[in-house]
Amino acid sequence: MPHRRAKKLLIVGWDAADWIMIDALFAQGRMPNLKRLVDAGARADLATLEPKLSPILWSSIATGKTADKHGILNFVEANPAGDGLRVSSSTTRRTKALWNILSQSGMGVHTVSWYASHPAEAINGICVTNLFQDGAPEAGRAPWPVLAGSVHPDQLAGAFAPDRIAASGVSRKDLAEFIPSLGLVSAKDSRPAMLAKQLARLRTVHAAGLRAVRAPMPCDCAMVFYETIDTVGHHFMEFLPPKMSHVSKDEARLYGEVIPRVYDAHDAALGELLSAAGPDTTVLLLSDHGFHSGGERPVTRHLNELDRAAAEASWHRPLGVLVLSGPGVARGAKIHSPTLLDITPTALALLGLPVGADMDGRVLAEALDGGWDRDEIPSWDDRDGPSGMHEAAASQNPFESADALKQLIDLGYMPALAGNVEASLALARRESQANLAVVYMTTSRPQLALPILRTLLHDNPDESRFAINLGNCLMATRAHDECVGELRPFFERHTECVEVGIQLAASLAQTGARDEAARLADDLEGTHLGRANLALAWADLRGMLGQWDRAVARYTRAKEQDPADPRPLVGLARAALYTREWDAAVEHCLDACEIRHSTPEAHDFLGVALAWLGDAPHAIQSFEIALSMQPGLIDAHRFVATLAARAGDHAKAKTHADAAASLRARATIPEPPPESWGPAAFTAATPSTA
Repeated sequence: MPHRRAKKLLIVGWDAADWIMIDALFAQGRMPNLKRLVDAGARADLATLEPKLSPILWSSIATGKTADKHGILNFVEANPAGDGLRVSSSTTRRTKALWNILSQSGMGVHTVSWYASHPAEAINGICVTNLFQDGAPEAGRAPWPVLAGSVHPDQLAGAFAPDRIAASGVSRKDLAEFIPSLGLVSAKDSRPAMLAKQLARLRTVHAAGLRAVRAPMPCDCAMVFYETIDTVGHHFMEFLPPKMSHVSKDEARLYGEVIPRVYDAHDAALGELLSAAGPDTTVLLLSDHGFHSGGERPVTRHLNELDRAAAEASWHRPLGVLVLSGPGVARGAKIHSPTLLDITPTALALLGLPVGADMDGRVLAEALDGGWDRDEIPSWDDRDGPSGMHEAAASQNPFESADALKQLIDLGYMPALAGNVEASLALARRESQANLAVVYMTTSRPQLALPILRTLLHDNPDESRFAINLGNCLMATRAHDECVGELRPFFERHTECVEVGIQLAASLAQTGARDEAARLADDLEGTHLGRANLALAWADLRGMLGQWDRAVARYTRAKEQDPADPRPLVGLARAALYTREWDAAVEHCLDACEIRHSTPEAHDFLGVALAWLGDAPHAIQSFEIALSMQPGLIDAHRFVATLAARAGDHAKAKTHADAAASLRARATIPEPPPESWGPAAFTAATPSTA
């Protein structure tokens, strides 16, 4: 087994932490503990996954796998007893988490407050679950028993019990540290009480984390998760400068310092954790996504329950934070487009353990001192040993259990559930299926999402998100006739749903009804052009219609709105290819790769542009980089085959020609027409100058 790079690893999760906030605080000389880690190590933006729901994301972080593999699909799930819902459970996870892998490898590991960790697993160390602090009594001195299953080993429950702090234990003096003008707050204002509840949770998690890290037992890795930046952000980020239009001056003055001081509190907690862990500890600190703090902040007041849920989700930026620091980390390393799925593989490499080939992430080898020697095994799930996972009898799909219960009811063996219970179970199942469809859709598996989305839209014919996602998948699989058939009746009922209108116009264009598509696009833009979040969609639609001047204007606008998003640059590169502006296409592709190296379309289009410029060697290199990120790019294989054959490299040409043919034979998606607006448009007429 390889030599360990890290003597001890500390993984710290800060839900929704964002570099925009952190860098602003750094500039003020704040958050010194995190700043020291950054200066001594490496930092990067960390790309999230979809849907951006914390139990799903933190389970993917802990397993290195997408949600369809690990099985956690929602905040809640059916209680297998059939009497209602429960918080997503560790018995539902169907693959080993990092703490299981370390346990069966003979390493000591502690986990504190990780999402979906309850009931505690019998790992080789301490597990304090995400439900440890639940059940606080209303009265401050009332008994507060430790929830069964929230601490492993069981005999430590009494030692950890005093670490729990109820909201009533947060004093006005404590609150005044976050709300300096607390004395001016109206007694009817419920926001200080809400903040007290979240601060109590923060202090509880931190006290338990410190106790675990200081415990007199061997520990190779400790994992502590804090959710307070996210939970407080949903209630107080609207008060941060610049003042939002719906926020009063008094509110901004009272609550404008809450978020920065919550970040300060996390930094102070980090300093204590680092001191407890010791100087030779390697630290991996991350967030599952970011959190909007500027002009993109949504307005969530005075919305109904469903609309508010969607608006709250829109607070989350797609880029979180990542810091690696300490022994085994290359100081100042440039980390190339890391994602949440890379955390567990990288942690295993740091601890000298092989990575499971069935994990969806990669080792961030460029951040490791000396790189990585590609030590892999097929799957940790196939390895025997005391991993601490729940016995197979305890592990279950909770919705299958609920279905079994329903069958007993249908057969008359037991009475029916109360109506509200059945409705809650049905809603939880629906949302879990919707989340699974999004996972498939956003991991390049639209064909797996299609049957789920067809059923969801059939059962909920006026639910716009199901129509939008079905339209996305039908377009991704080039089923444009079906897309028109599904979306036209929906749009006729819901003409206000501009997203569906754009999809309908795009599919009409792809089916050859370009005049109808152009008229619909003009009608829609006349009413909805001002919506900033649709700039890319407008640009893509104008490109499909061959209106490249208008497409360029929209892509340019999208780039100005979010300079950290590579997609507008990819769109500008596409436009430049179609207008035969090869040098401009190269520039746009390089700019996109600079923002996010792991953007396969940028490397793909760069290959096209370089081929037309006559630079075959670098064109082949660009295509091969694109294929390393997305092996299913048939046209990239075709380009390489053609260019390699012209260069006399017949072995390479045959390899890529065979790969293209194999992909085509196995494809469930139809061949794009020659006039398609992807690289296929350039493959049939590969440049004779190359």
